[in-house]
Amino acid sequence: MTALEEKVTPFAAPKGIPEYYPPESAGFAHVRATLEAAADRAGYGLLELPVFEDTALYARGVGESTDVVSKEMYTFADRGDRSVTLRPEGTAGVVRAVIEHGLDRHGLPVKLRYSGPFFRYERPQAGRYRQLQQVGVEAIGVDDPALDAEVIAIADEGFRALGLTGYRLEITSLGDAECRPEYGRLLREFLAGLPLDEPTRARAQLNPLRVLDDKRPEVREFLTGAPLLIDHLSAASAEHHAAVKQHLDDLGVPYVENPRMVRGLDYYTKTTFEFVHDGLGAQSGIGGGGRYDGLMATLGGQPLSGVGFGLGVDRTLLACRAEGVAPWSEARCEVFGVPLGDAAKRRLVVLAAQLRRAGVRVDLAYGGRGLKGAMKAADRSGARLALVLGERDLDAGTIGVKDLATGEQQSVPLDAVVDTVVAALA
Repeated sequence: MTALEEKVTPFAAPKGIPEYYPPESAGFAHVRATLEAAADRAGYGLLELPVFEDTALYARGVGESTDVVSKEMYTFADRGDRSVTLRPEGTAGVVRAVIEHGLDRHGLPVKLRYSGPFFRYERPQAGRYRQLQQVGVEAIGVDDPALDAEVIAIADEGFRALGLTGYRLEITSLGDAECRPEYGRLLREFLAGLPLDEPTRARAQLNPLRVLDDKRPEVREFLTGAPLLIDHLSAASAEHHAAVKQHLDDLGVPYVENPRMVRGLDYYTKTTFEFVHDGLGAQSGIGGGGRYDGLMATLGGQPLSGVGFGLGVDRTLLACRAEGVAPWSEARCEVFGVPLGDAAKRRLVVLAAQLRRAGVRVDLAYGGRGLKGAMKAADRSGARLALVLGERDLDAGTIGVKDLATGEQQSVPLDAVVDTVVAALA
């Protein structure tokens, strides 16, 4: 066997990265578009973020004590020996962009939305990926409980628009600069009396709230009697939290209080929330977020507050599958052209272009297939109509329009087929 004849081992996608391809990718696209549309209707403008940023942005903005920064980031030196990191989350990048481009100087709040892939080096499992897809929003510059409620309601509207019902909204408050220091002292005192391992003790000294986020059963058992921040809120934080809940009640967005919730990022203050779907097993969170009153100043901007969310497109799609919800079509096209002969193909190529300009999704049978093979391709495409054109049809100036669901076919004048098809699909 020569070197040219040796079998080449095919490549595979990196471990822990989901790929979406037809027909299943139709569901992914629909979920993402539905979540984006809910934000678009509320006036959130599109921000296209860089896929990688200066590593220090995340170390400072997200928090060096977090698992995201200490264990999960894809960090590398570029050719200029600069340390850069594939984005693990969106908020720090959005705040950086607001500061860099002066978006906070042209009316507040600044309302932005974004979507795309984010990267975390995690142990791959169902719903936990190393490349995760998110849709997010950020509203920066106004500390208003009504704005917190709007952000939460946008996420809820997106999930409802997909037909999801098996999720719940959990909320709490992580307090403010007035009450957090005293609560931190109380929590450190409590943690000091527990038989924790040394790495966990070190985390408790750096940021005791991080310990509350520990998922190990033995640690969670130790934390049963831990003081709760919700019981030690400042008057301002308590008033803010009550107002957010009142707005959610007014909007008809149901929620449950979860006083033990701790998000995995250090910048959260006051309102904190998560959407949970019990049909997903261990990885039950389909989205979450909260308020981050000190982040912008930490990153060198004005001392402006902000609130936002990140919704997991991958997990939301899994939730749809768990509930048997599929409000999308997997059809690649609406019309499939079946040419019988070269002259018919030339005519159908032009006709397909005319239909596409009219807003119709059209595909053709290429490669000189016979009628039987072309009709099988039409069925596989998911199209509603097939356009069958042969030499005799050309001579007569007509084309066959076949309903692929009923099998009924009618002969239509070629010069009227575009209007006929558009009307049939309406």
